[in-house]
Amino acid sequence: MSYKSILVQLDTGVHAHPRLELALRVAHQFHARLTGLFTTYLPDPHALFVMGGTAFYYAEHERQRHERCAALDRLFHAEAARAKVDGRWIAATGYANDVVPPYARLADLVIAGQTDPQDPESFIADQFVEHLLMSAGRPVLLVPSTGARATLGQRVLVAWDGSREATRAIHDAMPFLPHAADVTLLTVNATRDEPPLWRIPGTDIALTIARHGVNVNVREVSASGDTPIGDVLLSQAAESGCDLIVMGAYAHSRLHELVLGGATRTVLQSMTVPVLLSH
Repeated sequence: MSYKSILVQLDTGVHAHPRLELALRVAHQFHARLTGLFTTYLPDPHALFVMGGTAFYYAEHERQRHERCAALDRLFHAEAARAKVDGRWIAATGYANDVVPPYARLADLVIAGQTDPQDPESFIADQFVEHLLMSAGRPVLLVPSTGARATLGQRVLVAWDGSREATRAIHDAMPFLPHAADVTLLTVNATRDEPPLWRIPGTDIALTIARHGVNVNVREVSASGDTPIGDVLLSQAAESGCDLIVMGAYAHSRLHELVLGGATRTVLQSMTVPVLLSH
């Protein structure tokens, strides 16, 4: 099992180039074709023209967008040639939440960036990452705004709660796992109160992973009821020095996570290492 087609979402933000470099490394590792999909925030011209003096702003925004797109296009092809990666460039026009998912569905793996409130240029749509996770139907490798480490997938932390989403994430991450030096399957509060038939022990799914030639260890931790699971995952990842987290996304509804909090929401906000998420 391998990734043969990878899509990386690029924009005019400061993290676009580091994200491209990581995507090229992954594409080279798996001998995959890399598609660079350029998107930016597009204001609604109809709404802007209603306001006095905004027509010039919209025209200037379009001019800058085309200039930056052309520059990133040249960079993409130059870097792909240097890395000996087969590359394809697409400049998508339209609202990112509408135009990105159809392209993402054609890829084996999608690489995107964590939302960075300190970088306005990285904003391309409301809740873009969340929408991508829910609508693409493909695994998303999310790169933190703090940047990726020199390695990716050498020390992997797999979050396991027995859910459909966690199961899919494990299998979506399988191309990485046999190459890892260390894979830890982490369960949090494995003895929580729920019907026994609902539980799939970590040792059972670890055996499934091991059949793919993966050396996997199982770790069980307990946390108090008021400790967010996402914080436990991030803490365990930091302690183990991992360079990749694998987890299911939104096992609860997004409304549930928005109101009550949830592991996905916590990790999206506070991640410091790349996270491969599947829904």
